[in-house]
Amino acid sequence: MVVYWDTLVLLNLVLDYLLLLLTGRVAGCVLCRWRIFLGALLGALYAGAIFWPGWVFLGHALARLGCGVMMVLIAYGHQRRLLRPTVVFFALSAALGGGLYALELMGGGAPLDARFVLLFAAAVYAVLSLFGRHMARHGPRELRPVEVRVGQRRARLTALVDSGNTLTDPMTGKGVMVAEGRCLASILPAEADFRQPCGCFAALPEPQRFRLLPYRAVGVDQGLLLAVRADGVTVGGRELGPRLVALSPTPVSDGGGYNALIFEE
Repeated sequence: MVVYWDTLVLLNLVLDYLLLLLTGRVAGCVLCRWRIFLGALLGALYAGAIFWPGWVFLGHALARLGCGVMMVLIAYGHQRRLLRPTVVFFALSAALGGGLYALELMGGGAPLDARFVLLFAAAVYAVLSLFGRHMARHGPRELRPVEVRVGQRRARLTALVDSGNTLTDPMTGKGVMVAEGRCLASILPAEADFRQPCGCFAALPEPQRFRLLPYRAVGVDQGLLLAVRADGVTVGGRELGPRLVALSPTPVSDGGGYNALIFEE
């Protein structure tokens, strides 16, 4: 059987990317797509390296196991708990491999066409992704770049798309982004003390731009956040227009991987 190295690597790149992406959705991890791509690239190059002269030892079970663990570390190393995505990744890999092997046997043992393999993997991804969102502890969670504009000043953040963020503007009903106040301090007036929202409100130079928003969180039955009406908010290249941005006095990430929580639209 003739193996075309470039086709093999490309096929494995797509399959590994889908597997890692599905792993994050099922395990409820924060999705960072460039990390997922790098993890898939490692897996694709590993699959191609097995066929290099003198590199047959890479086909050993321990080498395969080590490569799989490295792929998960690259894709989800920014998570605090890695056991769950690791187990999910190997379970999904085994399920996909078993399904393809069964289809090959049903076809009389003939090798499956690469296009059929991709179509089958895409179908598995679509079905399991649908169920995976309900299995995860949270809704879809993904990191996206955010730009906040106040006047002529701009601040760039990394936001987590989190369905648990239900804070809304009571005037418009639109979702409110929650950002760490320190990350926006450079584009706000010095009087905007997000640590003491009530005490600073009367001294703000543009009181019409600011609001006090009530909120509830774990350990906080009732509190107030200082919120600024930004002239524009861009999420992942998508312009959302003027929006309220609530200023959190404490970090919004337990691991520092992001500094804002964005609503879903």
